[in-house]
Amino acid sequence: MSTIKSLQSRREFLKSLAVAGAGTALVGSHAATGAASTIPAGISMPMRPFGQTGVDVSSLSLGGIIDFRSNQLLLEQAYKLGITYWDTADSYSGGKSEEGIGRFLTRRPETRGNIFLVTKTEARSIMMRDIALEASLKNLKTDYIDLYLMHMVRYTREWDLPEVQRWAKTAKAAGKIRFFGFSAHTNMVDQLHHAATLNWVDGVMFTYNYRIMQMPEMVAAVEACHRAGIGLTAMKTMGGGPGESIPEADDRLGRYFLDKGFSEHQAKLKSVWEDSRIASICSHMPNTTIMLANAAAAMNKSALSNRDRIELERHADATRSVYCAGCSEICEQTMAEWVPIGDVMRSLMYLESHGEPERARETLARVLPAEPGRLLSQDFSAAQRVCPQGLDIAALMQRAIDRLT
Repeated sequence: MSTIKSLQSRREFLKSLAVAGAGTALVGSHAATGAASTIPAGISMPMRPFGQTGVDVSSLSLGGIIDFRSNQLLLEQAYKLGITYWDTADSYSGGKSEEGIGRFLTRRPETRGNIFLVTKTEARSIMMRDIALEASLKNLKTDYIDLYLMHMVRYTREWDLPEVQRWAKTAKAAGKIRFFGFSAHTNMVDQLHHAATLNWVDGVMFTYNYRIMQMPEMVAAVEACHRAGIGLTAMKTMGGGPGESIPEADDRLGRYFLDKGFSEHQAKLKSVWEDSRIASICSHMPNTTIMLANAAAAMNKSALSNRDRIELERHADATRSVYCAGCSEICEQTMAEWVPIGDVMRSLMYLESHGEPERARETLARVLPAEPGRLLSQDFSAAQRVCPQGLDIAALMQRAIDRLT
């Protein structure tokens, strides 16, 4: 197919989904469930193998940091579009995320077998994990969880323990979970490499995007997990950072992809999907407009060109000073006393890149000492010198405290 015809077909496809999205926004819930029928015939959500589990999952996953109790339409739309990998956690929206999915499954029990249901917990002790799992099963109105993850782990020592392995084996034998793993925002290279040496980690959810997927150490870590048969789910694929945006670079990238018939956001997703080792992208889709745009990117089989990739790499390089790559083991070990630099950077990311002030404050509150000023009294010069991204860590720490406390 010629380049012109390829671009025309891509534009027509996106246009058709845009029409569906507009209709969804204007009509009631019953009519909205049929919006996906406007997708051109023969196009469906791609499925990919989840590691060597023998299970295929939708390449686009519904991120569950949403109050699904009051947004059943979003779940219905996701299911209609073939987005059947649903991710949640016991802490999301104060439990309303799990409860909302539970309401959907109660109302539509015939869908359960088609949904790859994932939930997570920050519980670290066996007793608390038992309690958390039972609560999740109750909230989700299901007898089993497809993938149960230890949530937001920072170091391998948090999860590579004999008691954790025994717990996962017991939960599987009881039929309460099918697969087990962890999610990580920081120190991902080390944790992925370590997981690949074990035989009881089935899945990992980790930060992976156009910014860091070219780093040699990340490439090697992903390959190690792939060879070990671990199912890999990418999150934070937009590559938003804790620093203020650089308008000139953002405008350039936006204009470039707009001229090609799709958005820079869709291009960022496609760059990750082009890595066949990634089973699914977990995306925060709080409304049907974003969901339809992401679904369009997932279903469109046209590949990014070399020029497209170069533009993404150029943007990553031009804006590297406002992105934290999650390698906090590098900067934090330089401090005289431990400072949660990675967590503070993530809280600022939620505020300035995601526009989620409540989530930002909640993230910061978990690691903030009784006297926040104590963090700012530390000397961050050594941490800044070793930061691969060249972040002004001291200034970012100050801004996080000023804006979120």
